[in-house]
Amino acid sequence: MAHYLVTGVAGFIASRVAQMLLDAGHHVLGVDDLNASYDVRLKAYRLRQLQLHRAFRFLQMDVADWDAVQDLRRFGRYDAIVHLAARAGVRMSLRNPWVYYRTNVTGTVNMLEFARQNQVPKFVLASTSSVYAGTPPPFREDAATDTPLSPYAASKKSAEVTAYSYHHLYDIDVTVLRYFTVYGPAGRPDMSPLRFTKWICKGQPVRIFGDGTQQRDFTYIDDIARGTLAALQLEAGYEIINLGNDAPRPLLDLVRLIEQACGRKAQLEFQERHPADMPHTWASIAKARHLLGWEPRVSLEEGVARLVEWYRAEWDWLYDLRLGD
Repeated sequence: MAHYLVTGVAGFIASRVAQMLLDAGHHVLGVDDLNASYDVRLKAYRLRQLQLHRAFRFLQMDVADWDAVQDLRRFGRYDAIVHLAARAGVRMSLRNPWVYYRTNVTGTVNMLEFARQNQVPKFVLASTSSVYAGTPPPFREDAATDTPLSPYAASKKSAEVTAYSYHHLYDIDVTVLRYFTVYGPAGRPDMSPLRFTKWICKGQPVRIFGDGTQQRDFTYIDDIARGTLAALQLEAGYEIINLGNDAPRPLLDLVRLIEQACGRKAQLEFQERHPADMPHTWASIAKARHLLGWEPRVSLEEGVARLVEWYRAEWDWLYDLRLGD
């Protein structure tokens, strides 16, 4: 039985990671500021599932607040920090880059400093496929990542290199996980899988930026959470590892699968491609297979069916879900 500190615990990925840790018999202290970057009802929904566990404790706090972070020591010692708190999303980072750097950079520095001061031996950091802009696919972890297309991607790259400096200086074991287009039940409403599901099931127009041929390496939430748990067991000093599906699909494939699951035809509205959007993502997962013994199990077909089934089951409060931008 281990004790884990999970940041951003009401978020999409972190809540599933925390759930799996609890199901495995561990103790979890989850922290989250419950900000309104998207509809907070989704965060409350995820949090309620976790609060059914007696081994879960929740604290509402901002990881960018150093005084609040320091106070976490009163809850005892931790075997690892799973730092998933972040401001995510490409387009919104263009509108408010300050909040992205505050959470993604200052928040990461605070958690690394907390790990140093309190001798936390393991640190897992969430990063993103967005750092691979300008790199030919499939994206390998040793590819150059020096040309981010958005403040979001730049802030996550900053978090990665800051984590390396703490590993180098203080011998903290760090694993950086670059996630690829995570989707599934209770997913982020600013991402296409849940947005498209809502629009198609309600018979509303589906907005697509570009011509729909852009490809994404859609990766199901449970696969991502399993990979994150596997990274907690890795003792490798400092490693960057992709977690993706290794099977990129055009955005229009996602639309067709949601159409089939919803039993409705989509009304497509094509708009100009956003300059911060990447034309494709594709994870090379050879390193994850080798170091973590991990690979994805859920196909896009099965994952979309699960997402739509969840959406319909929760329709009574999801019908007016605020999608964000």
